[in-house]
Amino acid sequence: MKLQRKNRLRALSLGAVAVSGALALTACGSDDTGKSTNSGSSASASSTSSIKCDNAKGQLQASGSSAQKNAIDAWVKQYTQACHDVQINYNPTGSGAGVTAFLGGQTAFAGSDSALKPEQTAESKKVCTGGGQAIDLPMVGGPIAVGYNVPGVDSLVLDPATIAKIFNGKITMWNDAAISKLNPGAKLPALKIQAFHRSDESGTTDNFTKYLIASAKSDWPYSGGKAWQAKGGQSAQGSAGLAQQVKQTSGAISYFELSYAADGIKTVDLKTGASTPAKATVENATKAIASAKVAGTGKDLALKLNYQPTEAGAYPLTLVTYEIACDKGNKADTLAAVKSFLSYTASEDGQNQLAEAKYAPIPAEIISKVRETISSLS
Repeated sequence: MKLQRKNRLRALSLGAVAVSGALALTACGSDDTGKSTNSGSSASASSTSSIKCDNAKGQLQASGSSAQKNAIDAWVKQYTQACHDVQINYNPTGSGAGVTAFLGGQTAFAGSDSALKPEQTAESKKVCTGGGQAIDLPMVGGPIAVGYNVPGVDSLVLDPATIAKIFNGKITMWNDAAISKLNPGAKLPALKIQAFHRSDESGTTDNFTKYLIASAKSDWPYSGGKAWQAKGGQSAQGSAGLAQQVKQTSGAISYFELSYAADGIKTVDLKTGASTPAKATVENATKAIASAKVAGTGKDLALKLNYQPTEAGAYPLTLVTYEIACDKGNKADTLAAVKSFLSYTASEDGQNQLAEAKYAPIPAEIISKVRETISSLS
């Protein structure tokens, strides 16, 4: 009888913890349409011993890349378990809007899937006082998946030229000869292609089109950038919006981070110079990102990605999300929290969380430089 009573009490206790955890996750969550992530401390069995709060306190307002939204959610949940006096509000408005808000002095840091342009760095000197300027800190890597919804087609291979023609309106049917040639034996339907692109300025768009420019320039006659330039197609807000359109629209195809390719969304294998097509996986993206080079100067750690890797399995369609902060001239009331939080995201534990959320950790050689730079923020 005593044993049964103990078991009942233990079950009630576990149930209470589960309810508490569910409520904490509800409070932490945000969508991809502009609602903020508002996270306080919550109970968890996960270790937070490596997180150093360093007297951090107050609210951190940040916004930008929707690509890293799922990573930020995971980081905030862990960080605020240890640093109870910090509240982090991250709004996934898109890279372009995030950079604009940061340059306007509205946020403590921004997330962007593209490095700052020279004119943006110059403009940042107005908000980064005392001779400071904004710098790029590579923090999140990962594959941009090309998701599709074609009934009866469970596996699909595309090459850069074919993808370019699809999103440029030159290939309009799923049974087109170019697609059939890449997928012998596949039962491709006579179904109209519904190509979706981002309606907002997006670093994901920038990286997607950089891949097309580097790999299929003759079929993608555009200069690239965060704003979509090709004619035609349909649009949706944010990565979550694109993923939802693919999920619910027969014949749809779009691009978004792998973490959004959930709930049965199938992804394209990319034909490269290797003998077999590359699948959109965290491991394959890491292979490609490992060949990136630091292109920034001084404390800026902007990377030059390799969109045409030759290593077997390397997935060439990748992006890196940067946290953008002032190297000097950060606001006194948020500096401690910015350094504490970003130090955690760049730590070994923080980077290890990325794979669980379908992102790729930044290569060791690069992330070590990120840690050193964060420690010097002033």
